[in-house]
Amino acid sequence: MLQALSGPLSYPSTSQERQMKKTILSTLAATTLVVAASAQAVSFKKPEDAVKYRQSTFSVMATHFGDIGAMVKGDKPFDAKVAAANADIVATLSALPWAAFGPGTEGGKAKPAIWKEMDKVKAGADEFQKAAAALKTAAASGNLDNIKKAFAATQKTCKSCHDSYKDK
Repeated sequence: MLQALSGPLSYPSTSQERQMKKTILSTLAATTLVVAASAQAVSFKKPEDAVKYRQSTFSVMATHFGDIGAMVKGDKPFDAKVAAANADIVATLSALPWAAFGPGTEGGKAKPAIWKEMDKVKAGADEFQKAAAALKTAAASGNLDNIKKAFAATQKTCKSCHDSYKDK
């Protein structure tokens, strides 16, 4: 079971393994939706907790987004179900990190400019969430060309924010 949860998503071979994975993913999705719905209400005991929270969220999104990217670029065989599952995770998590950019949470890999331009950051976050939702829809279609277009649009929103607000 642990192997089924580690690394990028892949589909297990037996029906029992597939059912177990579906159950785990459904539970994860439901839990994530609850977390996403309450993301704006999250509070942190220490500023470094907020930094860890946003970095962890971005890391998980990057892993699943990167798996889709590998398929889009042809570095990995295209699997529509895996792409859809990864896109669903990215879309769900896309709402989470922004609550952790509050006053006093400076640090991590965020450039100082981010704290002075939160209106622009919020606008970029909104664009990213819309693009991630469109990627989820495209991936659900199973059409690689649609996924490629939506992936590029989502990647563009990531790059825009990273170029402006993330230290290398």
